[in-house]
Amino acid sequence: MRKGHHKGLISFKTFTRIQQRIEEDARAPARKDINLDFALRGSVVCGDCENPLTGSWSTSKTGKKHPYYMCFHKGCVSYRKSIKRNEIEGAFETMLQQMSPSAKLFQYVRVIFKHEWEKRLGEIDKIKKALRQDVLKIERQIEQLVDRIVDTESHTVITAYERRLNQLEREKLLTVEKLENKATPQRGFDEMFELAFSFFSNPWKLWASEHIEDKRTVLKLAFDHRLAYHRKEGFRTPKTTLPFNILGDICMGRGGMAERKGFYDMTILRYVFSSLYYKCSIIVAFSCSK
Repeated sequence: MRKGHHKGLISFKTFTRIQQRIEEDARAPARKDINLDFALRGSVVCGDCENPLTGSWSTSKTGKKHPYYMCFHKGCVSYRKSIKRNEIEGAFETMLQQMSPSAKLFQYVRVIFKHEWEKRLGEIDKIKKALRQDVLKIERQIEQLVDRIVDTESHTVITAYERRLNQLEREKLLTVEKLENKATPQRGFDEMFELAFSFFSNPWKLWASEHIEDKRTVLKLAFDHRLAYHRKEGFRTPKTTLPFNILGDICMGRGGMAERKGFYDMTILRYVFSSLYYKCSIIVAFSCSK
């Protein structure tokens, strides 16, 4: 196995993961009922029985169709009791708009984020040096195996050595790929994370998109679990992801955090950074793929 001279459509790491999933047969069928008609389908559960709400169109006596969400779990007190789509999705949009942090707080986040970005750029050389050492180590192991194959006459031993040799070649390709990916980013900080910061400052903007992929991205990045909606009480308190959770705590002053100044604010925001960096990277990858 050797590295090709052309640029691959996917990375070798991605190829390896795909092969593993094929061998494990861990494939889930894609849902065909996720569309713009009912963007929250599969992401909202009934507030009474905690089973997913489904969406459907109901035809009135006049022949006009109306969109509704409802619970189809037998035994639930809300079984087959419809909820207007505008009602539940309108409440969801209101909740998203309330998740936006203050402009001043977000400026602090941006400062900390940029500081950590520059810090990680400074660590790239150390990481690349360690990866180069890993490549040399693997190459030495490959040379030793080749020498052993030449010296042995046992077919069984040769087969075992060749199997190990193939494994080392794969490890080498993955390590070389990691080394290449650790190069200095071709785009600057502002260009890389403009969309990500825009999302965290106001997730509703991405939800307002006409693409179902954008709406599903909001649900994945903003919430840790499915949302619970009660047909009389509305949405229950959502379990948001770490960035929104902590930013919300700071905004609302839980535990007195909003009253702290200077060093304390920066300390809290440093704690938020690791999750922000991960989530922002997902948004950057998603936007580049479009």
